[in-house]
Amino acid sequence: MSTIIYTHTDEAPLLATYSLLPVIEAYAGKAGVDVETRDISLAGRILAQFPERLTDEQRVGDALAELGALANDPSANIIKLPNVSASVPQLKAAIAELQALGYDLPNLPEDPQNDEEKDVASRYDRVKGSAVNPVLRQGNSDRRAPGAVKAYAKAHPHRMGAWSADSKTNVATMSGGDFFSNEKSWVSPADDTLRIELVAADGATTILKPSLPVLAGEVVDATFLSAKALDAFLAGAVARAQEEGVLFSTHLKATMMKVSDPIIFGHVVRAYFAPVFAQHGDALAAAGLSANDGLGAIFQGLAQVENGAEIRAAFDARLAEGPALAMVDSDKGITNLHVPSDVIVDASMPAMIRIGGHMWGADGAEHDTLAVIPDSSYAGIYQATIDDCRANGALDPSTMGTVPNVGLMAQKAEEYGSHDKTFEIPADGTVRVVTAAGETVLEHAVEKGDIWRACQTKDAPIRDWVKLAVTRARLSGTPAVFWLDENRAHDANLIAKVNAYLPEHDTDGLDLRILAPAAATTFSLERIRQGLDTISVTGNVLRDYNTDLFPILEVGTSAKMLSIVPLMAGGGLFETGAGGSAPKHVQQLIAEDYLRWDSLGEFFALAASLEHLANTTGNAKAQVLADTLDAATSTFLEEDRSPGRKLGTIDNRGSHFYLAFYWAQELAAQTRDAELAAAFAPLAERLAADETTIVDELVAVQGKPADLGGYYRPDGAKASAVMRPSATFNAAIDAF
Repeated sequence: MSTIIYTHTDEAPLLATYSLLPVIEAYAGKAGVDVETRDISLAGRILAQFPERLTDEQRVGDALAELGALANDPSANIIKLPNVSASVPQLKAAIAELQALGYDLPNLPEDPQNDEEKDVASRYDRVKGSAVNPVLRQGNSDRRAPGAVKAYAKAHPHRMGAWSADSKTNVATMSGGDFFSNEKSWVSPADDTLRIELVAADGATTILKPSLPVLAGEVVDATFLSAKALDAFLAGAVARAQEEGVLFSTHLKATMMKVSDPIIFGHVVRAYFAPVFAQHGDALAAAGLSANDGLGAIFQGLAQVENGAEIRAAFDARLAEGPALAMVDSDKGITNLHVPSDVIVDASMPAMIRIGGHMWGADGAEHDTLAVIPDSSYAGIYQATIDDCRANGALDPSTMGTVPNVGLMAQKAEEYGSHDKTFEIPADGTVRVVTAAGETVLEHAVEKGDIWRACQTKDAPIRDWVKLAVTRARLSGTPAVFWLDENRAHDANLIAKVNAYLPEHDTDGLDLRILAPAAATTFSLERIRQGLDTISVTGNVLRDYNTDLFPILEVGTSAKMLSIVPLMAGGGLFETGAGGSAPKHVQQLIAEDYLRWDSLGEFFALAASLEHLANTTGNAKAQVLADTLDAATSTFLEEDRSPGRKLGTIDNRGSHFYLAFYWAQELAAQTRDAELAAAFAPLAERLAADETTIVDELVAVQGKPADLGGYYRPDGAKASAVMRPSATFNAAIDAF
């Protein structure tokens, strides 16, 4: 039997799975396709780290490690839904919930002092941040808007905010002392094992990382962000926002960049509230309240501080005197600086640009904004987009072209979180990267508080990335632009490799070019406005950024993208879109029993997965399932069956009913496989006859609280009952 692995993840995608998976299992089973699940949720990953502390009934296997091994098997066929990339506050919340459910888990050590605490901290470190993606992504990324989605967006364009020619919205970024300006890059001439060490001013050497294996041809980068330069820049940005009368906001990625960005976020909080920290910083530190955790955590902790009311008044006074802060939720008083994981750059910046360069102020109105992105490596792509919109007005989804992406990410290529190779420097000195033979190949003079990091990019993924770019350019007949800056150390080494590997392919007649990111953005936007398509061929960070920026502008969301990862071993990983708004969807479900999550990404991933399975196993029925699913999804879009925006309309569960209905109709009507047609004809008739009843049952539950039994680890029976409220639909699918 052919097998597809469907991942059990977190938040809204997990809840949608309770509704959609029974349909997938039933339909796939008719084609001899077995659908298995693996739990890679944050809660599941936490539990897998502490088997010795759990009972036999509580213990779970390490599904992520299992799937990581499978990703290197030619038979792999994995559908990967969005998962929580846990920030420290999220990790703490998940641990607390599991402890309350009876799991004997240790607390997260804030400052590990002994071997036991260090062991616990190291286990939790394996769960924080982007723990999942680097393990599963053993191939490069091919991500684009499916034709049906693009056609729907053109016929039914989403709302775009108007841009004013005198908009004061801009990006503020560092001009020196940041990761971009301090980067050095080296290509290993042979297999080797490096070490990273800090040599302090007094000559004492601290080994930061004792063993860093590299392969011949591997690109190794090292850089640092100067704490002094960062603080000076931030002080200037705060003053600039105040002077220009715009909102102040910062845009980082504390979920993915789990070491560096929470630290940078803390610097931003301290810069904005400089008078408060000057007066009360010692008291806050003594109470264990860190700016790195955000304003929300500080406010919560002040209740236990002796002069907490006085300190809170100082914070409130600073908020009142400005500059005005951008808000995450103005109704609840949640600012841009409340939670490090609330404002994620690749989602927040496109959303700001989409609504006319505005963010929300404390008054509940939209305002121009100074978007603070400290590191200048990629801040220019957003400034270029803002400049284009200021000059030419908002983009028009009904006419604009598209920017698909070929992204370098295989084998942890440019794993920009570089979690195991990022350090907050404890003392002045020199950080060195040293070969096994004792040769220093990279070094930086650093000061206490600087953030130093390294990352790696193996040669084989680069070669595969170039091949994929040429393949996509040939298949689509559109220009492909490598977003690489010759003035950046890492990119200069990649440019040399791209130029070396392009001649291995037939590039005759193809428009392939190399442009620095800001220039590539401008070039792509010029073409977009003409209705033309341009492939962006990027490294890992820009893969993440571009596959939100352009889809959000083109089709309104990145959740509707087709995301295929052709695994280098021959298997396939099929990703289902972004989950950035998933927490808000869960909150609404708990309050109103209404889930707005759109599962289009799951539909597209499933079709691609079935097609891959048909091609690799010769299962002709799987190909029929794939083709009819694509046709059903087109009907789904034409009939506007995506979740509505208000109570009384169909939500995620109703969208699954209509997908099942249209898919059954397509299978019953197709003529390529008589056995499948005969099997699905009665179901198609039954769903058609019961359509009104099913929709009524799905809508009837809305408007009251829903009990899931947990956020990070919902109770399976309760979640299933919430997500499958139509007895009529359930009976039809379960009997089938």
